[in-house]
Amino acid sequence: MNFIIEALLTAFRLIITFNREVFDIVLFTLKVSFWGTLLSTLFGVPIGFLIGIKEFTGKAIIQTVLNALMALPTVVVGLTVYAFISRQGPLGEWGLLFTPSAVIIGQWILATPLICALTISATKSVDSKVGSTALTLGANIIQESIAILKEARFALLAAIIAGFGRVIAEVGAAMMLGGNIRGYTRTMTTAIALETSKGEFGFGLALGFILMAIALGINFFFTYFQRRK
Repeated sequence: MNFIIEALLTAFRLIITFNREVFDIVLFTLKVSFWGTLLSTLFGVPIGFLIGIKEFTGKAIIQTVLNALMALPTVVVGLTVYAFISRQGPLGEWGLLFTPSAVIIGQWILATPLICALTISATKSVDSKVGSTALTLGANIIQESIAILKEARFALLAAIIAGFGRVIAEVGAAMMLGGNIRGYTRTMTTAIALETSKGEFGFGLALGFILMAIALGINFFFTYFQRRK
């Protein structure tokens, strides 16, 4: 019991005193998670939207694949990307391995199928009359698409938040691609894993509290945004 109390006191001390190492890790995690989610959104939302509104042969197969990729293990993503960007890989000359860019690439690949699949569901949930009404009023294809996306905006926001949650909480890809280098590629999850294994439970607990606070804050924001509707 004393061990837990001491760890809690250490964690609160690190947070309250704004320990530089702790908050450097937090800021780096937020930065790479932001860019990973942004890239996933830029790719996942348009692709998911097109799949959702169009009917074509093989659509069910694509949706099944995307649903399967939503549960893609992070270590598999890390292993695959590692094979391409390592020195022996086809992209080895770019020097991406063990850099923030490598972490972002891994997170981008992780979140894109999730955002894409949820965008399909969001698009399909919109009443078909929305698009037809927009066309009747003289809208072009782009304006019709905007009208549909506007109707699905809360579901799309939920998809993006889910994608962000997927990347900020993952550890496998970030560990393999970033190398968990102190002051350079260390994220909250990789730092928690490392510090706990070293016996620095208080340090890991501090990062865990901040990670939970970020997750709760985003969900409170989304709930507030929905109620504003």
